[in-house]
Amino acid sequence: MEQNKALIPAKRIEHSILIIRDHKVMLDADLAELYGVETRVLTQAVRRNIDRFPEDFMFQLSPEEFRILRSQSVTSSQWGGRRYPPYAFTEQGVAMLSSVLNSERAIQVNIEIIRAFVRLRRLLASHAALSRRLDELEKKYDARFRAVFDAIRQLMIPPEKGKRHLGFKTFKE
Repeated sequence: MEQNKALIPAKRIEHSILIIRDHKVMLDADLAELYGVETRVLTQAVRRNIDRFPEDFMFQLSPEEFRILRSQSVTSSQWGGRRYPPYAFTEQGVAMLSSVLNSERAIQVNIEIIRAFVRLRRLLASHAALSRRLDELEKKYDARFRAVFDAIRQLMIPPEKGKRHLGFKTFKE
């Protein structure tokens, strides 16, 4: 399948990649949606083949991590009736899923997901390279350019997302 005729839009996959415990991961519910199966079907297949998923391939979120994830989620309905915290799959775990979910769609979706992980890795590497280059340039030039370098560094920092408070606010008098 050609890259420009992807089964799943790249942006959809990229928005599903989260950073949890310093790992880039995708959650079981997002993967199940991409594969076109129910989450329980995906997790059952994984449990039947648990030896293929060591901790560096997959881990289950702690109840606290799950609570934080739910509180940050824009739409709470997707977390609706879950009894257990979700599983998080690293890039290697996603690759292993193709051997567990043996369908043509699973294979094609896995290809697109792995490509998204590679794009993300390249983006992070280029950002690190740009930062190193900026450090080198800063050492070469005197203090007159410090303001320019500081401004560039500020532009490189991703904007912080503000917390949105839901519900009623009470005012103490």
